[in-house]
Amino acid sequence: MVGAPKSLRLQIALLGRVNVGKSSLLNLLTGQDFAITSAVAGTTTDVVEKAQELQPLGPVLWLDTAGFDDVSNLADKRLSKTRQTLERADIVLLVCKGDEIGATEEQIISMAEERKIPLIKVYNQADKFEVTATDGIAVNATDRSMRDRVLNEIKAAIIKVCPEDFMNNPPLLGDLAPAHGTVMMIIPLDYEAPKGRLIMPQVQAIRDCLDHEQNILVVKENDYRMVLNNFKNPPALVVCDSQIVDRMVAETPAELKCTTFSILMARFKGDLAKMVKGAAMIDKLKDGDKVLIAESCTHHAMEDDIGRVKIPNWLKKKTQKNLQIDFVSGCDFGTNLSDYKLVIQCGGCTINRREILSRIYKCEKAGVAITNYGVCISELKGVLARVLEPFGDVYEEYAKAKSAV
Repeated sequence: MVGAPKSLRLQIALLGRVNVGKSSLLNLLTGQDFAITSAVAGTTTDVVEKAQELQPLGPVLWLDTAGFDDVSNLADKRLSKTRQTLERADIVLLVCKGDEIGATEEQIISMAEERKIPLIKVYNQADKFEVTATDGIAVNATDRSMRDRVLNEIKAAIIKVCPEDFMNNPPLLGDLAPAHGTVMMIIPLDYEAPKGRLIMPQVQAIRDCLDHEQNILVVKENDYRMVLNNFKNPPALVVCDSQIVDRMVAETPAELKCTTFSILMARFKGDLAKMVKGAAMIDKLKDGDKVLIAESCTHHAMEDDIGRVKIPNWLKKKTQKNLQIDFVSGCDFGTNLSDYKLVIQCGGCTINRREILSRIYKCEKAGVAITNYGVCISELKGVLARVLEPFGDVYEEYAKAKSAV
C-alpha cells in the first residue's frame, strides 16, 4: 500500500459559487497547477480530488467542486456531484468573492450546519474587493507569494475545527487486548482476495496492533485449531473474516474473546450499536419486504460475490421469506430509503467515517434499520452474540434488541 487510502484522509471540500476561485485556491494550497483554472464560468465540471500531506494534520484529501450556482446545461448533474461531497466532507472551505455572503453562500452554510460539518470562510480576490469581515481568511488565490501565509492560516483554522475523532483516531482493536498480548488473525485467501495483497481492513488491523504494542499471529482457517492448541498462553483476542465466523466460533474456546474484521470496521467507521440493532430486525422481515445492499466501492462482482450473491442467499435461507433485494454501489445511496425495511451496508473500507455516519443518519431519518456486512453475516449464522462479547455495552444492547423483536 503506497500512501494513506482516501478513506483515512481528512476530506476538505472547497465549495462556493461559479468562478470564485476554488480551483485557484486549491492550486495555491498544493503549490501545483493541479486544477484547471479559467475565467470561463463552470470550468470545474466534476469533483476533483487531490491528496496531500499537510503537516501537522497528516494526510488530507482536497475536494474541488463545481459552482453551487451553476446554470449550464449539465448543472443538475454537476450540482448532484457537488452536494454528494457534503456526505463525506469532514470540513468545508466556503470560498467567497470578497466577503460577500449571498443566497448561495447561505445555502452552503445551512447545509453544512445541518450535517454538523465545520465550515471555514475564505474571502478570495481580496486584491479586488475590500474585505472588512473578520470571521474568515482573506486571500488572493492567484498570488503565489501569499502561499505560505495562506497555507499557515488555513492549517490553523482547520486544526481549530478538526473533528476530534480525526485528531485522536479511535483504535480499531488496540483497546481489546493488552499491550504485548497476542492477537490471532484468521485470514482466508479466497479468489476474491486481491492478488499479492491483503484487504484493507486486515492491513489496518495489523497496523493498529503494532501501534498498540501488540503481537500478531496470522493463520489460514485450516491451521487455526492446530496453532491454537500449540499456544502455551492463549491469545488475548481472535479476529476472523466474516465468511468463516461460524467455523471460528465453533473452534474457539468459550473463554477466549473473538470477533470479525467487519465488526471492528463497524465500530471504527460508524456506530456499532446501531448496526447491531439493525441486524436484530432481520427476524421481523416479511414476504415482499425490500432490502437494500449498499456497496461503497465499484469492484467487479465475482461469481460468488459476498454482497450480491452470498448475503442475499443467506438472508433468504434464514428468513424463509420472499424478499425483494436491490443493490447500489459507489457514492449512490438512493433517495427512496423509506421504501426499504433494512439496509445492509458494506464494511466501508473505501469511504470515510463521516460518509458512513451520514448513511446511518439518512436511514434513521427514513425510519429504516441499517446494519453492515459483518454484523449481518454473524447474525445470519447465529453467532452474533458470541462475537459481540468483546464489546460489553453493545452486547447488552443487542440482547435488549433481540428480546424486543
